Amino acid sequence: MTDQAVGGGQLPPEEKHRPAGGAAAAPSRRASGPRRDGALTVTVPAPAAAPPAVRISGRRRELKALRADIERTGLDTLTGRRGTRSRVLLIAGRPGSGRTALAEALLRELAADYPDGVLRAVLTGRDGVPAATDAIARELLEALGTHAPPGAAEDELSELLRDALAGRRALLFLDDAPGAEQVEPLLPDAPDCLVVVVSQGPLTGIPDVRPCTLGGLDAAAAVDVLARFAGPTRITVDPRTADAVAEECAGQPAALVLAGGWLAARPRSSLADLHQALCDVPLPEGLSTAARPLYRAFRLAYDALPAPAARILRLTVLAPGGLVDAHTVAALAGCSVGTAGAALHEFTALGMLRPGGGQDGAPDGAAGHPRYRLPGCLAPLVRELLEDCERPAEIQLAIARMLQRTVRLLVSCRAMSEEPGSPARQKVAGLPRSLRFPSRAAAADWLRGRRGVLLDAARIAVADGELDTLDRRLMAALTRTLLAHQGPEAAAPDLYALHGLVLEVARRRGLAREQAAALLNLADLDAQAGRTDAALTRYRGALEAARSADDAVATGRALESLGGMYGERGDWQRAADWYGRALELRLARGERADAARLHGRIGGAYARAGRWDEALKAWRTATRTYRRAGDTAGQARATGELAHVLECAGRPEEALRACREALETVRKAGDGLLEAALQLRIADTLERLGDPAAARLHRAAGERLLEDHSAATPADLRNR
Repeated sequence: MTDQAVGGGQLPPEEKHRPAGGAAAAPSRRASGPRRDGALTVTVPAPAAAPPAVRISGRRRELKALRADIERTGLDTLTGRRGTRSRVLLIAGRPGSGRTALAEALLRELAADYPDGVLRAVLTGRDGVPAATDAIARELLEALGTHAPPGAAEDELSELLRDALAGRRALLFLDDAPGAEQVEPLLPDAPDCLVVVVSQGPLTGIPDVRPCTLGGLDAAAAVDVLARFAGPTRITVDPRTADAVAEECAGQPAALVLAGGWLAARPRSSLADLHQALCDVPLPEGLSTAARPLYRAFRLAYDALPAPAARILRLTVLAPGGLVDAHTVAALAGCSVGTAGAALHEFTALGMLRPGGGQDGAPDGAAGHPRYRLPGCLAPLVRELLEDCERPAEIQLAIARMLQRTVRLLVSCRAMSEEPGSPARQKVAGLPRSLRFPSRAAAADWLRGRRGVLLDAARIAVADGELDTLDRRLMAALTRTLLAHQGPEAAAPDLYALHGLVLEVARRRGLAREQAAALLNLADLDAQAGRTDAALTRYRGALEAARSADDAVATGRALESLGGMYGERGDWQRAADWYGRALELRLARGERADAARLHGRIGGAYARAGRWDEALKAWRTATRTYRRAGDTAGQARATGELAHVLECAGRPEEALRACREALETVRKAGDGLLEAALQLRIADTLERLGDPAAARLHRAAGERLLEDHSAATPADLRNR
């Protein structure tokens, strides 16, 4: 057997403080780009670090067979062609059979042969349903330092992942895979990579998979697990009963760990007491023979817990991202942090939890409280107990307490992005230490490390559907915090997911204003990613929702955005039409500055379409509107654009007069960069009119102005 844990990573009592050996004992590091640094370990999701290396026994034959499968000739090679895809090793078995632990032991042995490191992903979510493949692919791409457009489809993300892994020599570990449908899109076209998959059944449809099916441990290895917990004395004095306990547990590592934990907590109990207690656990009707050992061992350990501790264990299944710490559990259970921490420590000793990673960037008062994970094989049993023992209202209240604490943490995290002494920082200073961060760097580190957990918290809030405004407050706080610490571009993929959740809530509750805002935000991200068809559809939906809510601001934004999208498609007539509708709205509301800007956009659209008369009319109107609004710089820019259209229309003399008029105006506004652009435009026009001497004077003046604005780029000049 590998590490004798429920799902891997759990140490027996006598080994808890023993330093773990091997390369995997070092903390994992995230790749920030295409790196080749030997022991690099990239983990997806971020909190799920590789478990510490511990002594293994009982699975040496399986390890040897897996190593042999790697070296064995593949089907493609037999036909004379080198394979184009990665070799896939499958470790199959029931949850609790030690399959993840065996995979981790294999990865530790292979790490030195794969210099591009280890990528890990868990393909089953916290609630037991398959994780979204696009989300897994995005996390893997992020770990590899590859940018993926926000909202990209699964096929696009899969292709990007294959491209990112091409030419690399890396290990890809896909844990708890529900089936081939979740695995196949993640397989790289890189023959030098190796994919290790843990699943309950076969991966039908994926060619040349090398399976290793796990059953129970042999008697000697199973007794060895019990000895680690119960100590050698009790095994020595009653070896037959030890064999009987191992048989009762069917050699399943998870059941043996739970049984051993129960015995370790009772120094005066014998192996006979353990065997009798296991046999006395009643079994529910319809439970399969294979599921009975784990059920009996778990119920034996669970039924021995005091009522408060049993309730805390039940509530751990509600933790976002499956990540459990004392503060999260205290919020769920409504108990003190000390009580929650003591319970989590006890659960770990009993084999019910396993270590879940470090505390990077933790708030002041959360430092020193380790994180844990509920093993996947126990999650269904705990979830069933939660539904049987807790009323729906109590579960909802627990979730609300946990989410409320998450909102307060996000507010505190965002405040740390502001300058010391700001009102937000002063307000946060009054929060408890467990909700305060020692520095901006610690807050950003916490946000980066808990990203997946926070997004899962948002999904929990939305799925509940009856948390008043808590779901919207959580998503708003998370959106603002991501923008404050990461900026719009880096946060775009997460914002896309959050806007989708906001849209779901708005549609469910009939909130037209929020629906319009979410659709506009999603459409903007679609437009930035070049998905114009999707953006157009969402902008139209936003327009409909905004009109139904009588939201003039959102209506105007949707109309302008539709014009912009048709402009991106080169349909300038429709672009001008939508800009015209937006202009009517601005004029009706008396918004003169926005009206002037829209006149300019209409003029630009007509100019692109070659309709010079309409373009000239629009730019002249824009110039007058800017002048009436007192915007001298805007008036100068509009006059300059008018000159450009006149020149394109074959009227250079009029264009020259308009440029000189714009030059006089811009000097009043004091915009040196715009003045330089106009001087250069006048020089070009004079050259076309056959006056090179005057053109040289204006060009020299423009170049002198540019020297005063040496940081300006060609794009800055074009924008002028």
